[in-house]
Amino acid sequence: MIERETRLVRLPSLGLRTVLLALALLVTACSDDGQERRRSLGDSPSFDDFMRVADAGRGARLFGQCAACHTVRMGAGDRNGPGLSDVVGKPLASNSRRFGYTGALRSAGGVWTPERLDAWLAAPATFAPGTSMSFRGLQDPLDRADVIAYLQTQSVDGPSTTVPPSQP
Repeated sequence: MIERETRLVRLPSLGLRTVLLALALLVTACSDDGQERRRSLGDSPSFDDFMRVADAGRGARLFGQCAACHTVRMGAGDRNGPGLSDVVGKPLASNSRRFGYTGALRSAGGVWTPERLDAWLAAPATFAPGTSMSFRGLQDPLDRADVIAYLQTQSVDGPSTTVPPSQP
């Protein structure tokens, strides 16, 4: 029978302050620059202010929660929701020929401008009462701006800089 020897390695005692400082640095290193972007917005930022500081890369990460129901790659098709490739600037309820849009969204009319996407992402059921989309919405306007910036990068023609104005 072979005996195994187990050794405990004793680490030097780290004080609580040191551990907390290390954790704070770790969290700071892993966080995005949201606080800095928020400070640059001022006291009463407008939608345009949020879009000015929007981060499409962070929006791509946030889109992960949307990816459960939506695709964004050209030709990827639909899931429980329609594909969203090239959606910015398109008429509402038209991005997929195969998806069964609700009458609530079809009757909303207009096109998906950044402003309308912001209103939709904030509260889909408020934007189009009767929609089948069960997503409660993104409460943070900076998160919404980041997702919208990401969706703008998914345009066939590249990032959109001019989209027809529309009311939310």
